Amino acid sequence: MDRITETAIEADPRLPVIRMTRDFAATPEQLLRAHTDPALFARWVGPNAMSTRIEHWDARSGGSWRYVAVRDGTEYRFHGCFHEIRSDRIVQTFTFEGDPDGVALETLWFEDLGDGRTRLRAQSLVDSFEGRDAMLRSGMEVGVDEGYAKLERMLVDGAV
Repeated sequence: MDRITETAIEADPRLPVIRMTRDFAATPEQLLRAHTDPALFARWVGPNAMSTRIEHWDARSGGSWRYVAVRDGTEYRFHGCFHEIRSDRIVQTFTFEGDPDGVALETLWFEDLGDGRTRLRAQSLVDSFEGRDAMLRSGMEVGVDEGYAKLERMLVDGAV
């Protein structure tokens, strides 16, 4: 079976955009649920060394969210708004509260590949190349890869 075992992450050379792609052995409905159900989301998001606590979660078009990621007693807070949630995509904002001016507009697409497989494509648009490059330097690829590996295990185990 062909699989992407790590997330492909690329920076657009013309725009302050990060694009990510990863295939999952899951339906689009399962991936949507994993991204909108707060209990599920908290179990898989972020690097292995962090735990996540949901403080607010209203997963609907026009809703908002806030969570805290904790590593070794240090807390990192994130918040955003769900602009639109549909069966095939999510459009939301994303802000790391340590950089409150760095708001990203994120779109996630769930592309049905058939045979119970889905391609997740994500795009994060930020306001500057400097902000985009800082995100890339932050080690985000570790959190993305480890988080999606946790999600894959949850899918295999039937938790989603």
